[in-house]
Amino acid sequence: MLREIGVNSFEDLIDYIPAEARFREQLKLPDALSEYEAVREMNRMAQKNRPGVLFIGGGAYDHYVPAAVRHILWRSEFYTAYTPYQAEVSQGTLQAIYEYQSMICRLTGMEVANASMYDGGSALAEAVLMAVHHTRRRKVLVAENINPAYREIISTYAGDQDIDLVKIPVNNGVIDADAALDLIDEEKAALILQTPNYYGLLEDAESLADKIHSAGGLLISFVDPISLAILESPAEYGADIAVSEGQAFGNNLNYGGPYLGVFATKKALIRKMPGRIVGATTDTRGRRAYVTVLQTREQHIRRAKATSNICTNSQLCALAATVYLSLLGKKGLVRVARACLAKSHYLAEQIAAIPGFQLKYPGPFFREFAVETPVPPAEIIKKLAEKGIYAGIDLHKLKMGRGLLIAVTEKRTRQELDEFIGLLTQFKLN
Repeated sequence: MLREIGVNSFEDLIDYIPAEARFREQLKLPDALSEYEAVREMNRMAQKNRPGVLFIGGGAYDHYVPAAVRHILWRSEFYTAYTPYQAEVSQGTLQAIYEYQSMICRLTGMEVANASMYDGGSALAEAVLMAVHHTRRRKVLVAENINPAYREIISTYAGDQDIDLVKIPVNNGVIDADAALDLIDEEKAALILQTPNYYGLLEDAESLADKIHSAGGLLISFVDPISLAILESPAEYGADIAVSEGQAFGNNLNYGGPYLGVFATKKALIRKMPGRIVGATTDTRGRRAYVTVLQTREQHIRRAKATSNICTNSQLCALAATVYLSLLGKKGLVRVARACLAKSHYLAEQIAAIPGFQLKYPGPFFREFAVETPVPPAEIIKKLAEKGIYAGIDLHKLKMGRGLLIAVTEKRTRQELDEFIGLLTQFKLN
């Protein structure tokens, strides 16, 4: 195998990994344990996790998950199901997917949604590939204020596809509209924006949608799913593809995953959409039935015709989202969104009143905001973590400017907000 790919040894295969980063010692594994001893040891290790009050966001959020979500998720017919390929024995799973797709369409205003993808970042990267395949163009405009992790994923996908990613500059935390309009031309396959963006700020998407459409390109919008309960939907401002990280819908933080990639688009683009789609039909006896349809992936059609190599969907996470949305309903989701909005604005106003602190950007925001601090954010994060307050994200570490990015969900109480404010006052300018 090494010879076929043109290297002489395994060492040559991994020569891109720095020598100092390679582990060359013997693994110091402990002696084997019985089941009881192993469980006891893992419980001991778990006690090291320190619960606290989270003000960390950046793509994953500490929302409340109703107990009924886990109860339904852990039913064996859902929890152990591998795949819905055999429609005759997978009607429950297929119906759950169909309901999920329907809810996503209602939220985004889009006409079709797929069964889900791995996470928000991969969904966004797949949207880029879809736009390139549809328009047959190789340049894509990417706003510099979208999640830096998602930009890395897009770059990875684009690197082997001969896709040129063109940066859209940012002004006061939002897209520089004039610069963006100047960059749009008939060579661009799509324009990607995130609203609310990584700083929590809302973007003015409508003028960008008009311009990219007039040039024959597509608008890809990465949205916050909770915000859709109270903000304009992607369809209303002209998005062609709407993608999202669906973790906030009934999925815990889970130490970073598994998560849920939301993907929806216009019906005209359905045959270019990656992943699987579930449709409703009737069987030979006239009964309602559900089947997988339009699986344009290389497992089912010629590889040259495939739109993606994604082989599955995040079904258990999508089921959690379906149960969560069913339980809350439209009014419940609106209440969650409004609570996030009100609490984040209260906290922002109080922090801005502390000498030395100020909001980094002046625009309207949802749930998340950036503040400039009198001391390095890393110092604040470290000291408050000792008190069980996880203060936010240091933007400098992510090369997103300077400041502290703070997120507030409906779980944060007035007492927790005021405690956070009180602890920040120790860093104020005298």
